[in-house]
Amino acid sequence: MQRCLDLALEGAGSVAPNPMVGAVLVYNNRIIGEGYHEKYGEAHAEVNCIKSVSMEDRHLIKASTLYVSLEPCAHYGKTPPCSQLIIDQQISKVVIACSDPFSKVNGKGIENLKAAGIEVVLGVLEKEAIDLNKRFFVYHQKRRPYIILKWAETADFFIGSDSTDRLLISNELSNRLVHRWRSEETAIMVGTNTALKDNPALTNRAWTGKSPIRLLIDRHLKVSRESKLFQAESATIVFNELKTDIEEHLIYVQIDFSKNSMQQILDYCYAYPIQSILIEGGAKLIQSFIDTGIWDEARMIHNDALKVEKGVAAPILKGHTLKEKFKLSTDTIFIYHNEST
Repeated sequence: MQRCLDLALEGAGSVAPNPMVGAVLVYNNRIIGEGYHEKYGEAHAEVNCIKSVSMEDRHLIKASTLYVSLEPCAHYGKTPPCSQLIIDQQISKVVIACSDPFSKVNGKGIENLKAAGIEVVLGVLEKEAIDLNKRFFVYHQKRRPYIILKWAETADFFIGSDSTDRLLISNELSNRLVHRWRSEETAIMVGTNTALKDNPALTNRAWTGKSPIRLLIDRHLKVSRESKLFQAESATIVFNELKTDIEEHLIYVQIDFSKNSMQQILDYCYAYPIQSILIEGGAKLIQSFIDTGIWDEARMIHNDALKVEKGVAAPILKGHTLKEKFKLSTDTIFIYHNEST
């Protein structure tokens, strides 16, 4: 099952809004086939696993055990149901890490297998499998995107300067890591002040993979159309109170800022569907997510050497558990999880 999870991770950044899934076919303790879901809209892990079995081993499929990191699907989507494929292949036993929270599956795949007389074992490395697809589980169980807060702060806990100049806090290695993070999430979000002061592109330029959808909260449409955010490298969605409109690579979404604007934005993202959002600033926007408790993970880059003595104070995290901590030259990276989610 650990091999299934390792394989599944190969699909990171390429399969959303589908989950990452890996599958391994074993005969007498020998792996005869393996595969993972490689790209959204294409073959699922179980299909790729069975296809990988060599001609000389194909007669062993019926007597083999299939290990899969998530419950096989039971519905027709962009591909046929994998539970039916397993039944058709007459595989005798299936070991599943965890059930699928998606309403069109959610136990139905397991029911189909059992109804066909297939032995099913559920719950092997279940916690690890759920953690691997935490975005997928939060999206379907809480009906909102998985929220990751990210900021860089100085040694004396500031994230920006008092001047109009942009304060560069994280080092080159940390910047590359941030771009890797961007490649792994569906969307990235900033507020008006960050867009005006930093003029960020919010694209993935220092890592392989796609750029996220850019989300801008700009109530009064103050950000210039000449800004990097509106360049056609990636799609941009602007949440505002003035208009709803669609242009090439650009969507304006009108919301009512007098009535829980955050929930309206999250509801839109759920419907889009946007499965995860990396919140990159500024301090006021990040703090608003912290104060409402609507966040799942926080990633803080702390420059141990840089002090500015005054400026924009870093967000104050609460209700958190330190999950991971590591050094990248002058920076220390802290990964926190929300205790209440």
